[in-house]
Amino acid sequence: MDCMERYKQWLEKVMYPELTAELVAMTDDTIREAFNRDLKFGTGGLRGILGAGTNRMNIYTVARASQGLADYTNRHWEVGQGRPSIAVSYDSRIKSDVFARTATAAFAANGIKAYIYPRLMPTPCLSFAVRRMGCAAGVMITASHNPAEYNGYKVYGSDGCQVTTAVAKEIQDAIEAVEVFENICWGNFDRSLADGSIEYISDDICTEYIEAVKGTSVLYGDDADKRLKVVYTPLNGTGLEPVMRTLHESGYGNITVVKEQEKPDGRFPTCPRPNPEEPETMKLGLKYCREQGADLLLATDPDCDRVGIAARDGNGEYRLLSANETGVLLLDFICSQRQKHGALGNKPVFMKTIVTTDLAERVAMYYGLRTVNTLTGFKYIGEQIGKLDDERDFVFAFEESYGYLSGTYVRDKDGVNAVLLICDMAAFYKAKGISLPDRLEEIYRQFGYCLTFQRSNPFAGMDGLEKMAGVVDYLRNGAEQIGEISIEKKVDYLQGIGGLPKSNVLKLELEDGSGIIIRPSGTEPKLKVYFSLFGDSPGEIEWKREYLVRKIYDVIYEIFDNAK
Repeated sequence: MDCMERYKQWLEKVMYPELTAELVAMTDDTIREAFNRDLKFGTGGLRGILGAGTNRMNIYTVARASQGLADYTNRHWEVGQGRPSIAVSYDSRIKSDVFARTATAAFAANGIKAYIYPRLMPTPCLSFAVRRMGCAAGVMITASHNPAEYNGYKVYGSDGCQVTTAVAKEIQDAIEAVEVFENICWGNFDRSLADGSIEYISDDICTEYIEAVKGTSVLYGDDADKRLKVVYTPLNGTGLEPVMRTLHESGYGNITVVKEQEKPDGRFPTCPRPNPEEPETMKLGLKYCREQGADLLLATDPDCDRVGIAARDGNGEYRLLSANETGVLLLDFICSQRQKHGALGNKPVFMKTIVTTDLAERVAMYYGLRTVNTLTGFKYIGEQIGKLDDERDFVFAFEESYGYLSGTYVRDKDGVNAVLLICDMAAFYKAKGISLPDRLEEIYRQFGYCLTFQRSNPFAGMDGLEKMAGVVDYLRNGAEQIGEISIEKKVDYLQGIGGLPKSNVLKLELEDGSGIIIRPSGTEPKLKVYFSLFGDSPGEIEWKREYLVRKIYDVIYEIFDNAK
């Protein structure tokens, strides 16, 4: 069925006036954009622009995905285990509540017990509910930190992790077998709620989650200045209630919430890109900090699984910290406290993704932790936690995209957990007269200055993906140095290292301790290069940044230009 045939089918059969009006107003170009393909279900679930069409997020694509997930769940549920269940949560995005009710009703109509939070809740609360309630799966309606016109549908397994590649492929196959206007069991939310097929998740579950987060504190009664002045913004998302409750119950009372970004609002009027990784998103919070002389700015993304921070330094200036900087600070703080109080355990483990700073591995080694590296995506960290012989050995994990976790009560990054840890750390050092930027400088002096950053360059054309693969193959098999710096070791993840899934990712470990990771994007013609550079001073780091970026791209472009 081509674009126009699909369009005509939707125009004829869609039953929602809002979508019908949008369909009627479409031009040839928008028809092609909306119907040229189906939204693809992957390890991140579905994510797309809101609107009518097979390539858009709407009530029909959500119902189809839910039918496919229900079919997958029922097919894998063993007879004698009782009735399978699925938990659902949603964030503040446009249509999130509608999509959550649509999914929940579809699950109930397919004989699955469906649970849903009675109000919006963060992603980690969904992961917690799945594990705590013994659900077969979970669904989080969110597009994470994407712009306002997006929404999404993330699927979790019974372990509380986002589904990984093999499971996502099987769910995708089940979704593709569903005809959107023929064999979906839509159900009725209100009727299913009345007959018990759908049940609201109890507030007790949220309380248990908050208690679990509070249990991750590593202050152990040590001196900490909890008069710490904090500015917090939930970026119009889900973080307000759990973050504020956790901080207040942990003794932090000097908190100012950014008023313009306090309440849930899927339009994100003052932060069109609600991503705490982006400096522009943090501007309003920094304004509050300067007005009030705050010690710390904390920002959680709309589904509250990521945290961005800014900290005041010894000169009274505010510094935005990268995820790598924050992660290293937290790793050092957590390990130091647990070691001091005899709580590191016998076989302590730290986890990170392969593109996360190598400095963290040096810090972990100093404290006697084994480092587990995973492929990019926190789902792989959650998976590895489940493979530990003793989950109590897990100490901490983080990734370069602002995700952190220090407990096993969830299997995904947790913004509420991270906020508490950051406040504890800042309060601990404030009691000693040390700012977080000052402490970071001490870590650099001890373990080496490190700069971690990414470059992503498009290589367009029909043969772009093929040529990029050729670049990685040459670096894998031929290159011996980058500029004047020798390659000491090549780590080839195409070989399935450490039991990880095979992935066309190559790490070049240089003789100076720096690392460069190269991988072609699997979905678009871009070559992604991650740098983790070491040096004895900030000046040396800056020199290496300029030198190694130039030299690696000299190699890349030469190979690319000569590729057949």
